[in-house]
Amino acid sequence: MKLVTLDDIAAAARRIDSDIVRTPLLAAGWGDPERPLWLKPENLQPIGAFKIRGAFNALGRLEPGVRARGVVAYSSGNHAQAVAYAAAAFGVAAYIVMPEETPTVKVQATRDHGAQVVLCGAGQREAVAAELVERTGGVLVPPFDHPDVIAGQGTIGSEIAQDLPEVASVFIPVSGGGLASGVGTAIRALCPRANIFGVEPELAGDTAESLAVGHRVDWPVAQRNRTIADGLRSTPSELTFAHLQRVLDDVITVTEDEIRSSVRELAHRARLVAEPSGAVALAGYRKVAAPPGPAVVIVSGGNIEPPMLADILSAGQ
Repeated sequence: MKLVTLDDIAAAARRIDSDIVRTPLLAAGWGDPERPLWLKPENLQPIGAFKIRGAFNALGRLEPGVRARGVVAYSSGNHAQAVAYAAAAFGVAAYIVMPEETPTVKVQATRDHGAQVVLCGAGQREAVAAELVERTGGVLVPPFDHPDVIAGQGTIGSEIAQDLPEVASVFIPVSGGGLASGVGTAIRALCPRANIFGVEPELAGDTAESLAVGHRVDWPVAQRNRTIADGLRSTPSELTFAHLQRVLDDVITVTEDEIRSSVRELAHRARLVAEPSGAVALAGYRKVAAPPGPAVVIVSGGNIEPPMLADILSAGQ
């Protein structure tokens, strides 16, 4: 199996440079003094999440004639918006399959970018997407199981290395594993002494279990869907799991209360709106005693339903 390389990530960075926001590293003065906290706010991207990087790289790598047939994607929300946004930029049709339980804010945002949204039942999105590919002739752009998507997400890691070469630890949300695969590959190559931690909800802790036993463990969809972090309900593919085995030092699992607390902390201390999936990395930073030195937390997304945000914030008062 061919894994993504630093050269692939560098090529992706050049390809998507004009289409994304090069998010800053924000110094968070309230972190542990021995592990100064830095935030990488990918919630500031045009679609509110890091997924725009992989989407633009994947679509940009397609031959123009192939891309003109349109694209198909399946996603619980952020990848859906990213593919819809990138497809609009390229002037091609987008067909997006989303689970019925997807937050309304993400479904509407995807439609607002001009995509045709098809809702489906839990665990059916891959099958429905395959039917759409057959019917429309569009090209499937998976949410994580593709080297071009992984390379695009990896540009976050190369930016961290450029902005903070002395980084001692990086905390990355884990679901399907595309983000952690790409960022981990870049950090491992450019900052080899840094510790790389994946972070996932306890209620969707399949990656932690899989790495512990040395092979992928498939948790039922209903079991993973219990977490409030709706963007972290996927499970790694063979491709991403191979990357994760190579680049992660450990996977930290966090509770639902710890996730909610991190959403509040980002809102009150950093003035950043983070969805639960985007806040798990901060929860991981809070939970483990990482080695001394600068620590970077990736705030992966900020697409949260206003009532949920209000509920989480009010619960902390």
